[in-house]
Amino acid sequence: MSVPEQERLARVALNRLGEPGETRMTGLVAELGPVRLHELLLAETDLDGLGTDVAARLAAVDPARDLERAERIGLRFVVPGDDEWPTQLDDLAAAGSLHERGGVPVGLWVKGPFHLGGLAASVAVVGSRAATAYGDDVAGEIAATVATAGHTVVSGGAFGIDRAAHRGAVSTGAPTVAVVACGADRVYPAAHEAMFDHIARTGAVVSEAAPGCAPHRIRFLARNRLIAALSLGTVVVEAAVRSGALNTANWATRLNRTLMGVPGPVTSGSSAGVNEHLRSGTMSLVTRGADVLELVSPAGTHLVEPARAEETARDRLTPRQRQVLDAVPAASGAGSDSIARAAGLGLREVRGALGALEESGFVEGALDGWRLTELARP
Repeated sequence: MSVPEQERLARVALNRLGEPGETRMTGLVAELGPVRLHELLLAETDLDGLGTDVAARLAAVDPARDLERAERIGLRFVVPGDDEWPTQLDDLAAAGSLHERGGVPVGLWVKGPFHLGGLAASVAVVGSRAATAYGDDVAGEIAATVATAGHTVVSGGAFGIDRAAHRGAVSTGAPTVAVVACGADRVYPAAHEAMFDHIARTGAVVSEAAPGCAPHRIRFLARNRLIAALSLGTVVVEAAVRSGALNTANWATRLNRTLMGVPGPVTSGSSAGVNEHLRSGTMSLVTRGADVLELVSPAGTHLVEPARAEETARDRLTPRQRQVLDAVPAASGAGSDSIARAAGLGLREVRGALGALEESGFVEGALDGWRLTELARP
């Protein structure tokens, strides 16, 4: 065990005491260390407004017993200093607070075999709970593409885009990670029980909240910063002007992570928030998984070719041949001299072009002159 037992137990106790992401708690842990902070609070020392009333609650916590109970239900408590600790979360120390939630977590409760150290190149896919079929399809395709390329997909396990992202990753046989606002031992929403069961068996369910905790609104705000911090980049698919997904996006910006958005119809309220961020330039526009891979991959890899229409036989003609072709009538035939006048070119040049066009199947000669073939007609 890389972290002293006393420190781990102190972190468990402090995790039980405060709300996830409570900035006074995370700040004091960073300043004093978990063991010293635990001792001072037990001694009823008033620290940064935490007050002396916390001593009784803290004394009632049995962290060793909490760890034993957690182990019985398949949970582990990962803390800074563990081999499994995702060190990218340490960036939260300098990122400031947002909605009074911030700082490096005291610890993370994890359920599932996935090693959190494997999240360094992960991609978060988040968005509206009230997703449209369009949003579901795009989120699923993006998740499947990045998962196939070896990037673990992180999302929040909620309805809508979160669910589509997890399913897209799972469809490739890859693990996915759900960061939740309740205890990692709980299922929220309840309708996603089967999905959470699969994630817990193949990936990981992660929470800053202690086991048994309910999904309170403020815990979602704390959870959002973890999704952004754990991931190399965040993709927002469908988010209204007022949206929790945009809270995650704001954290991604604060943490200097790659922030991407999928544009939606200008008439869709579900995409109004994303579209506004795209308009202002705070998000990079992506429309598919390949676009995401280009932005999160090392320079020079996963480059996306610009979209082009399929080349046609007409595209392979020279400018002069196209000029002559435009002068050939579709129905009645026309002589070479008539075509030359219509094209504004010399007769010798037109005859050469007509020969080439006949070989390519665009024109055919008849008794009454030259005319277009079916290949040349719109």
